[in-house]
Amino acid sequence: MKFIFSTCLLLLQAWALGQNVSPVDYVNPLMGTQSKPSLSNGNTYPAVGLPWGMNIWTPQTGKMGDGWAYTYDADKIKGFKQTHQPSPWMNDYGAFAIMPGVGKVKFKEDERASWFSHKAEVTTPYFYSVYLADINVTTEFTPTERTSYFKFDFPKTDSAYVVVDALNKGSYIKILPKERKILGYTTRYSTGKYENFKNYFVIQFDKDFELTKTWKDDKLVNDQLEITSDHTGAVVGFKLKNKETVYAKVASSFISFEQAELNLKREIGNKNFEQVKNDAKNIWNKTLGKIDVKGGTDQQMRTFYSSLYRTLFFPQKLYEVDAQNKIKHWSPYNGKIVDGRMFAGTGFWDTFRALYPFLNLVYPSINVEMQEGLVNAYKEGGFLPEWSSPGYSDIMIGNNSASVVADAYIKGLRGYDVETLWQAVKHGANNEGPIEAVGRAGVKYYNELGYVPYDVKINENAARTLEYAYDDFSIYQLGKTLGKPASEIDIYKKRAYNYKNLFDKETGLMRGKNKDGNFQKPFNPFKWGDAFTEGNSWHYTWSVFQDIDGLAELMGGKKKFEAKLDEVFSLPPVFDDSYYGGVIHEIREMQIMNMGQYAHGNQPIQHMIYLYNYAGAPYKTQYWARQVMNKLYHAAPDGYCGDEDNGQTSAWYIFSALGFYPVTPATDQYVLGAPLFKEATIHLENGKKIEIKAPENNADNLYVKSLNVNQQPYSKNWLSHKELMKGAILDFKMDNKPNKERGSQEKDFPYSMSKEESNK
Repeated sequence: MKFIFSTCLLLLQAWALGQNVSPVDYVNPLMGTQSKPSLSNGNTYPAVGLPWGMNIWTPQTGKMGDGWAYTYDADKIKGFKQTHQPSPWMNDYGAFAIMPGVGKVKFKEDERASWFSHKAEVTTPYFYSVYLADINVTTEFTPTERTSYFKFDFPKTDSAYVVVDALNKGSYIKILPKERKILGYTTRYSTGKYENFKNYFVIQFDKDFELTKTWKDDKLVNDQLEITSDHTGAVVGFKLKNKETVYAKVASSFISFEQAELNLKREIGNKNFEQVKNDAKNIWNKTLGKIDVKGGTDQQMRTFYSSLYRTLFFPQKLYEVDAQNKIKHWSPYNGKIVDGRMFAGTGFWDTFRALYPFLNLVYPSINVEMQEGLVNAYKEGGFLPEWSSPGYSDIMIGNNSASVVADAYIKGLRGYDVETLWQAVKHGANNEGPIEAVGRAGVKYYNELGYVPYDVKINENAARTLEYAYDDFSIYQLGKTLGKPASEIDIYKKRAYNYKNLFDKETGLMRGKNKDGNFQKPFNPFKWGDAFTEGNSWHYTWSVFQDIDGLAELMGGKKKFEAKLDEVFSLPPVFDDSYYGGVIHEIREMQIMNMGQYAHGNQPIQHMIYLYNYAGAPYKTQYWARQVMNKLYHAAPDGYCGDEDNGQTSAWYIFSALGFYPVTPATDQYVLGAPLFKEATIHLENGKKIEIKAPENNADNLYVKSLNVNQQPYSKNWLSHKELMKGAILDFKMDNKPNKERGSQEKDFPYSMSKEESNK
């Protein structure tokens, strides 16, 4: 509550002084930090960095090396860490930390830890400050893409010092007293297996060293300024005649020490702390300002921009610019230093749904770079990654890189080698990868039988089948857009209907099927895992993104389909956790939200609310989307209802607050909901604007009575990306009663594959 109060006070002061409140002022980086392994309210940390920057910095309250780097309920800070962590479940790579101290040298993390309070903490995307009570030191830092600038306000003392911790699992440190500099590298990572992995760092101080010591493992080392061990670090000390500030410029590189020095010179150079801070603030305001919302409550404004902030970090840039101004990267796929762009730190199982479509709409130029990175990943590793941290990570299912590639090109992104990506998505669709999570596990069964069988020891088989079918649809859509011949792409169109092979007419749900063609027995639709991934049949049955109309027909028509959707919310939140042997956090999050079987805290069901549009009941989408936005999101430490997951859960909120959502990436359509604000403007990169107006919007008027698009009556339940990119004005007439007629006709329903085929 302290952050909420202080933020409101700052906003009121700005208004009173006649100042404009900028977008970044609304952001609460502590949203989602009140989390733990058994219950996620976001599983975030206060990320201080620049949009898509190579590095993020964060205070560390947890044990160094633990995924839960910062938790809101913690009392002590152990250091300030450079991080690349996309998720606590993935943990970190290339991390190192620094921490000030006073008095007797304490370099072990528990000994150097200091009590702190959120009352003496300032957290923004571009700047962090905290008072460390045990040592009477205020620490501040501000970032660039590959560097950061630290400021330590020490008391008068002859025993001020800074500890550098290069962490364990292989590290190196060297102190250069004459240059007031520390060099080091860490080789620590958490997932995968990499060659030549090092994060090189350089720390440049502005004051002479009066004390220089290295340490390894748990012992200080005398008279040795350079050391290599499993766990190394350094301590440099200063004699301060008065209360003084010590500044430290920090840069890193995955390429070399020389590149780290170059990054420092390029990105900070001779700038002072305030200049770097102001530059970072301006970048955030420019990036967040691509969407301007008005006419919401203070809480809604803060939740919107806090969520938008979370969509702008992952994947991170893994590339750097060398002395000849060539773009280079260390490759997590072959261990070499090679030309071109590279990104890391995202899972497509999560982010194909809304995060990447969001980039394609609002920030397409960064996704052009990301597509270049995917080209290089395929060339260097032989497959597209499905979860990169920083390279191939053996977690989650699906072949959803196909969706990420297809949606970008279909939405008009150009300027990269799409032909190589075409070969990459076909290769991934027809081969098992070097690990289970790359390519397609069970691909031979899938291609021969039309599904991955339940009884062939391939876990989460029904979920794999459903996702592979959608991914085949994405490949087919991309092939059509590229003008590929029917002889090459029709097989993917055929496989896109494989979802039908798992539909069980008896229960009206998706169900695992054995190799002999019989459904699995026994079957409990409330059983999490087993045939499904982090969910149950009630969650995964809706994963037919490409053909909702076809799914409705399997269920017996639109009315029965609508009733099945209703049932998700009316069922009790019962569950069977026997597959996991205990309640995983995703189950607990569904159970306690009081929304029946609707499990918004995990990704598979997040699009389901929008499916009422395919049944002629868009008013139910409008109702439930508003319920989820109001109940499950707020700009506070417990502000999410599950893992935030690399911007995906935040992107759901951003799209929903704007009034539409990408149910089917790799098509041109967004499915309508209802806007949250009275006004919203999306400033497109092509110079056009999408203006969303809903002047009657409030807590009661959550239903769409009518919609005009560019001053013309509009009855459809979807919007065209291509038309929006030309610039558009959406005028919503809002009401407190549902309009059950608008959008109820078949002609107004969104895209479905089988519907398109039948209309030919």
